[in-house]
Amino acid sequence: MTFEAEVAQRIANNGTDQALSRDAQSLMTSSFRAGYSYNFSWMGRPIIQYPQDMIAMQEIIWRVQPDLILETGIAHGGSLIFSAAMLELNAACGGPADAQVLGLDIDIRAHNRKAIEAHPMSRRITMIEGSSIAAEVIAQVQQKAAGKKSVLVCLDSNHTHAHVLAELQAYAPLATVGSYCVVFDTIVEHLPMDMFPDRPWGPGDNPKTAVHEYLKTHPEFEIDRAIDNKLMISVAPDGYLKRVK
Repeated sequence: MTFEAEVAQRIANNGTDQALSRDAQSLMTSSFRAGYSYNFSWMGRPIIQYPQDMIAMQEIIWRVQPDLILETGIAHGGSLIFSAAMLELNAACGGPADAQVLGLDIDIRAHNRKAIEAHPMSRRITMIEGSSIAAEVIAQVQQKAAGKKSVLVCLDSNHTHAHVLAELQAYAPLATVGSYCVVFDTIVEHLPMDMFPDRPWGPGDNPKTAVHEYLKTHPEFEIDRAIDNKLMISVAPDGYLKRVK
């Protein structure tokens, strides 16, 4: 058996390993409560992600070779810097030379904007301030995506069911066949309600419920279960949506 076949078999086995699934969920719950995802940075900027999801995104960006990555939610900018750095590596290895990252946020804090714009990766980054579901913002994004050969979409802003569903309706169609629309923080569905006392989302009203609602009428996307089974530790279970047609 080849190494690749061994990896595929291990990943498939993870999907039926109930003990591993229980342990992974236990770790997600305790680590989420501890604010684990706030502990990391990428090239000097805070990136509020789990390392496992960062590795998954690296694999996707290398495989898909996007010439545009769209991200909703900017925060400190670490994810934008990460995506731009991956595009820089792709370009150095013969990928799209002018690939860009487009970030959207309803409120880009001045100090975060300044730090992002001063970063060496900023030449690949454009930011739009405004609601990701506002018609004028959607129009700007559609214009930016027009003519791109390969588009990767990442949704990580307001986590209510209604907002994420509206983002999916607006931006998932921009993902090209073979690429992904990645919906972060679907893990909210599997965490205790008391973890979100000051948030409008929680179990029953979150990105995962929006994903499943969207998929009911959009068979062009499928959940990439292999990524879920590979990671086990992830904020995006059922959130790696691959466009298959």
